[in-house]
Amino acid sequence: MNASSRKVQNVYLLLLLLHTLSASFIWGINTLFLLDAGLSNTEAFAANAFFTAGMVIFEVPTGVVADTRGRRTSYLLGTLTLAVSTLLYLLMWRVSAPFWAWALTSAFLGLGFTFFSGAVEAWLVDALTFSGYFREGEKLESVLAKGKIVEGIAMLCGSVAGGVIAQATHLGMPYLLRAILLVITFVLAFTLMRDMGFAPSRGKHPMNELKSVLRGSIEHGFANPPVRWIMLAAPFTGGVSIYAFYAMQPYLLELYGDERAYAVAGLAAAIVAGAQIAGGLLVPHIGRMFHRRTSVLLTGTLLSTLTLALIGLLPHFWIAIALLVLWALMFAAFSPVRQAYLNGLIASRERATVLSFDSLLGSSGAVGIQPLLGRAADVWSYPISFGFSAAIQALAIPFVWLARRERAASDAILHSPVEVSAGEARKTKS
Repeated sequence: MNASSRKVQNVYLLLLLLHTLSASFIWGINTLFLLDAGLSNTEAFAANAFFTAGMVIFEVPTGVVADTRGRRTSYLLGTLTLAVSTLLYLLMWRVSAPFWAWALTSAFLGLGFTFFSGAVEAWLVDALTFSGYFREGEKLESVLAKGKIVEGIAMLCGSVAGGVIAQATHLGMPYLLRAILLVITFVLAFTLMRDMGFAPSRGKHPMNELKSVLRGSIEHGFANPPVRWIMLAAPFTGGVSIYAFYAMQPYLLELYGDERAYAVAGLAAAIVAGAQIAGGLLVPHIGRMFHRRTSVLLTGTLLSTLTLALIGLLPHFWIAIALLVLWALMFAAFSPVRQAYLNGLIASRERATVLSFDSLLGSSGAVGIQPLLGRAADVWSYPISFGFSAAIQALAIPFVWLARRERAASDAILHSPVEVSAGEARKTKS
């Protein structure tokens, strides 16, 4: 790896570390925080649904911001929005705000995350391409896998610290720490992050650019069969994964038998973090076990569905812990493969918007799925809701199979995915 590419990678990993660390302070206790504010399971997951609804509404517009005003601008806006919305969460908890206030603020929080989705990954791929990374025969998965490891370390530290701090002080303290770290992240991103290999279109009319980028993103995204099928699987896998992660917090406390053991709730997020580290390390080995990326995705979806079903069927604390480890490990190991597959089928100019559209579809599934599963937990139990989660995620399997049948050029693991244009991918059959 040349010096320029290494600098790009280091900036990417540093910003990923800080962003994930700040965000993860609340991940282990967020559901408990909402329940402590007086919300029911249904209302808590409905608030989460408004968060994902905000992501659905703002995904493409913020993707256009990244494609027309720059990836760096999008990142900075996202950092500020998350800091403000986090402080609003803390305020509402203090005053026991009504549900409508949680709904609006959750949607605003979703806006903050949409500034990141697509933009950061697009910045990385464009900057690595500009620096000559791929000309040296390097693969995108290696950097993304390192990113997963860094995310895992940050999430492990942040989620454990958040749970311990909440137990030692109160549930609001991790939210305050999150806002402070986000401000620090903003300062570093402003200093270190530069758009490379991409020229923002600042001189053009925003609405014309919106139409142009959207048209291109549909042509190279949803209208491209290999991309379309993977995207259509996202509502089922994305919606279920968000519910499973946040429902595991109160579920583990229920199995543990102490509803105020916040450190145990943080354990759920810590397990996912540790699995991300291990999953990132497994990525190179997965490349030797499979010849095609869609084979990896199909296997991962099948095994993940089975794991969710077993979590519902075997309601015991240590069994749930073991199954959570397995579920998180598969998700972390297969996610970089999915990212590499999609990036190989998207042109640079539309990359941020198409990736945001992919996130939009995943978030759209969570809008309807989270309240439904939260209601199932209220009416029946958490194990029943995990059983429903497995059934919903199983609906993604046919779409992954259809993507496999397309035999896109970026499907071959030995092929560097960013060398494949969207047009080539549509025509390539093996």
